[in-house]
Amino acid sequence: MSRARTAILFALVLAGLGWRNAGAEINEVRLAQQTSMGYMQFSIMDRFKLIEKYAKAAGIGEVKVFWDTFNGPNNMNDALLAGRVDFVSGGVPGLVTLWEKTAGTPQEVRGVSAMSSQPFFLNTRDAGIKSIRDFSGKDKIALPAVKVSVQAVTLQMAAAKEFGDANFSRLDELTVSVSPPDATAALLSGAGEINNVFSVPPFQYQQLEKPGVRTVLNSFDVMGGPHTFTVIWTSKKFRDANPKLYGAVFSALQEATDILNKDRRAAAQIWAESTKSKLTGEWLYDKILANPQVQYTLVPQNTMKYADFMNKVGSTKKKPASWKDLFFPEIHSAAGS
Repeated sequence: MSRARTAILFALVLAGLGWRNAGAEINEVRLAQQTSMGYMQFSIMDRFKLIEKYAKAAGIGEVKVFWDTFNGPNNMNDALLAGRVDFVSGGVPGLVTLWEKTAGTPQEVRGVSAMSSQPFFLNTRDAGIKSIRDFSGKDKIALPAVKVSVQAVTLQMAAAKEFGDANFSRLDELTVSVSPPDATAALLSGAGEINNVFSVPPFQYQQLEKPGVRTVLNSFDVMGGPHTFTVIWTSKKFRDANPKLYGAVFSALQEATDILNKDRRAAAQIWAESTKSKLTGEWLYDKILANPQVQYTLVPQNTMKYADFMNKVGSTKKKPASWKDLFFPEIHSAAGS
């Protein structure tokens, strides 16, 4: 047989293999999270191997699950678009931003579901700061990522209410990007320029243990009530190519949420062990999970308030017609907003 014919046959075999495997789903999945208790379901999913369980039940076989941690939404969204991770999670503005950039493209991104509804606090160690009106040029406000994190956008919403829509970005120049653990250490040290932190649980509660540290702003007050804190999202491309694996992740999320809500004390211990936190499960339960304002639910709450605001001030050029435009259909039967 000539080399030319051998090459042709080899190419045909490869083409046949490609055609035969075109419908096959991938056998590994990467999920990204940030540093807070807004992602407790992930610790439970990992502990009980729930994605693996549902993937096997769906007939995919053995699936490897990888967990990555990022600070702020920008790096996560870049990783998602580059295909380095498959699911990312964070605050609603991160989802809104990427939805707006990708809507109608092959890389279109939507939310899978919410993960939690709970308040986050802007804490200060400065006795002279009673409200956001008291901030001056000498103050620094640490948050996970300037301008794009849920804390940054919520601060803009608070500024718009206090100073008028035209001044929504008035406090942006005071903000600095610092991870929640590092920001907490800086605030509690009493040294350095960071005297205010717009944080996340559990760190915001740790900060309030320090005498002299108190809350200036509660996100529930800014939003007019409970709102989604964390969501999980992925691309339409991934969902279309891997419907069974997508379903396995969604089912794992549902079961993890049920496990968490049935025994929050045990869930607190799982999270502490999973993240290697120095905080005890008892402390986490007493200070945070026993609070009725802290809800772990897949139902999106007040997500459109973020989308409407971001569009009004020009952070996005278009907005979803409803919360359902932001999320894939699996969660549409929920009473979201």
